Amino acid sequence: MIKLSPRAEVIAAVISYSLCSGSLVLVNKLILHFLPFPSLVIVVQLLSTIFLIYGANLCGVMEIDEMKWEFMKPYLIYTVAFSTGVYTNMMCLSTSNVETVIVARALSPLVVSFLDAIFLGRELPSKRSVGALAMIVVGAMGYARTDEKFINQGASAYFWPFLYLIMITFEMVYGKKIVSDVNFKTLSGPVQYTNMLGWLPMLFFASMGGEFHSLETTAQENGATSSIEYLAALPSHVVALVVLGCLVGTGIGYSGWWCRDKVSATSFTLIGVLNKCLTVFMNVLIWD
Repeated sequence: MIKLSPRAEVIAAVISYSLCSGSLVLVNKLILHFLPFPSLVIVVQLLSTIFLIYGANLCGVMEIDEMKWEFMKPYLIYTVAFSTGVYTNMMCLSTSNVETVIVARALSPLVVSFLDAIFLGRELPSKRSVGALAMIVVGAMGYARTDEKFINQGASAYFWPFLYLIMITFEMVYGKKIVSDVNFKTLSGPVQYTNMLGWLPMLFFASMGGEFHSLETTAQENGATSSIEYLAALPSHVVALVVLGCLVGTGIGYSGWWCRDKVSATSFTLIGVLNKCLTVFMNVLIWD
């Protein structure tokens, strides 16, 4: 195995996470074009990652960590926060627009930079860093002043975006805390726990969003007698996209926790915002 220097390891972690993050968004956009069931698609990707991890372990390809309650508890809290973040994100999209969600996400690095110092013992951001992050806040305020919903409804229009901001900042800080506090033997540990605990909440969201009913309706419209028959008859290019999404989803599981371990919570949050901006740019180039 190639041994990287600490600096090279940070660079490799950031690049791999960015590539997987951007790729997964674009691949999932294609998948949802053919299978408009977002929560169910995520469930398939989470379960596929578990299958790949334990399959590789059974074949002797890699070692994994044992499941222990002492590790389960902190990751259960993280999974609840992550799932709640997904729910508030969905509510943001249903009550506002994509731009508002991106602005709320863009505010998170500034908040996380102070929580990083308060809860994780890092130094407070320098004046230069605060100034740079504050420019994002100024941009967000400028956006709010021109946002039609904010003009018509006032601050109540940003209720769900505000809750989303709270959840995403907690998730980022707590995620870094458990990476520092919970010692696994392998990099598979965090991926095992988050995927094991994450698919049930996603099934709940699928049920809340009526995705099972929508799947049945889509199956009937395509002449299938059941959802299983409909899924079994999917075209090969759709199946290939789903498989690709599962592989990239596994990649982002590993690269995400690797990157989180190598950089501060603030840096990880900022990388996520930049990835989102680059993904939007790529999305415009490809589809618009």
